[in-house]
Amino acid sequence: MPPLANLLFIQVRILDIVDIFIVAFLLYQIYRLIRGTTALNIFSGIVMLYIIWLVVKALNMELLGSILGQVIGVGVLAIIIVFQQEIRKFLLLLGSRYTSKGKFTIENLLLGAEKNELTTANIEAIVKACKNLSETKTGALIAIAQKSELKIYAETGDQLDAEISSRLLENIFFKNSPLHDGAVIIVGNKIHAARCVLPISENINLPPHFGMRHKSAIGLTEATDAIVIVVSEETGKVSLAYHGKIDYGIDTQTLKSKLEAMINQK
Repeated sequence: MPPLANLLFIQVRILDIVDIFIVAFLLYQIYRLIRGTTALNIFSGIVMLYIIWLVVKALNMELLGSILGQVIGVGVLAIIIVFQQEIRKFLLLLGSRYTSKGKFTIENLLLGAEKNELTTANIEAIVKACKNLSETKTGALIAIAQKSELKIYAETGDQLDAEISSRLLENIFFKNSPLHDGAVIIVGNKIHAARCVLPISENINLPPHFGMRHKSAIGLTEATDAIVIVVSEETGKVSLAYHGKIDYGIDTQTLKSKLEAMINQK
């Protein structure tokens, strides 16, 4: 047997540790940016495909390795072409996430913006506003952020960062208010933004009586983990959308219980 000194050991340098730390940090920050959205599933699929390709290469499976290599090579270009708008929004979000009022902060870099969970009192305020809006047949669209902070959609509207109250929500959706056209986005215990544009669902099997508010509510819940409340302007009925589905025409007590159950699941 060769001397122990001649055995080859894996040498770990300080730079290797720094390299691993940086990669882990970047992956964690990417996860924070895309968690709660369908982009997380796409990213996970890409990572799994890349891992499979590395295993195939290590096993010297030339034919399968060649095919997967071509798929990965073409797939990168396909992703850039198909998701060019999303990539642009992602880069804009990446540049603005770690700044606070235009200043770079270590706190934003390491942790990002922390948010409190929606309190019972604020849930009651939202439900009360929906009840009053329903009685007056005032249309409303309220998106409640969960893991995804909905920053891309909040940027399409006007930032408020106001305390949640039923009176403020009713005033926002009052038909003569300049903020009534669009969605309100609630993050934590704040009304983060108003007059926001939400994505429209491409589901062709939706009932014909669903208007743009209902389609927008379903569209956002298809793309993110948000909860969206809709008050119909035509009928005054209240609906709750989540995970690409919608409970149409529910009473306010059901709305309250469902909201509390969903928020407490986090």
